[in-house]
Amino acid sequence: MSLGDEFSVVGDWFMIHFVENNGMAWGMSFGGEYGKLFLSLFRLVAISGIAYYLYNLIKTNKSPLLIISISLIFAGAVGNIIDSLFYGLIFEASGSFHVAQAFPADGGYAGLFHGKVVDMLHFPLFEGFYPDWFPVIGGDYFAFFRPVFNVADSSITIGVAMLIMFQKRFFGDEKTDENQEIETTTEENSEIAV
Repeated sequence: MSLGDEFSVVGDWFMIHFVENNGMAWGMSFGGEYGKLFLSLFRLVAISGIAYYLYNLIKTNKSPLLIISISLIFAGAVGNIIDSLFYGLIFEASGSFHVAQAFPADGGYAGLFHGKVVDMLHFPLFEGFYPDWFPVIGGDYFAFFRPVFNVADSSITIGVAMLIMFQKRFFGDEKTDENQEIETTTEENSEIAV
C-alpha cells in the first residue's frame, strides 16, 4: 500500500489505513534523530524492566489475570520496538503514490533504532460536524474514533485497561493479606501473654 491508502474491511466503520509514525502516541515526536534514538533506547530499557517484572510474577504464582495483563503490555511494547528497530532497515521510504520496496539495493530509509511504526487499524464509527453553537469548535468536522493504531497498540491498551479495572484484585489483596497476618500474629501474641 502507498502511504495514506485505505480499504474497507467492514462497511465505513472498519478500515485498513496505512500510516507511519515516529513511534509515540498520535504520531508525536521530539528531538529529531537523537530524540528518536533516545525513545528507542528507552523502550528497550522499559521492555527489559517489564520482562523482569513478568518473570517475577510467574515465578511467585501471582494472579493469572495479572500475568495476562502484563504479558499484553510486554507483547505490545515488543511489537512496536521491532518496528522502530528494523522497519527503516528493511524498507525504502513510503510515499503517497509510491509503494515501498522491501530490501532495496540502496538500503532502507533509516538506520537501526530510527524506523517508523506502522499503524493500520482505523475505526471511524461516526462522523459529522459540531453544532454551530458549540464554543470554539462549532461547525468543525469531527470523527469518532479518529486515531489509527496497530495490534501492538491494542495489546498495550487492553493490558493497561485490565490493570486499571482489576487493580484492587491484583494489588489490594497483598495489603489485606499482610493486615490479616499482622492481626493473627497480634492475637497469637496476646493469647501467649495471657
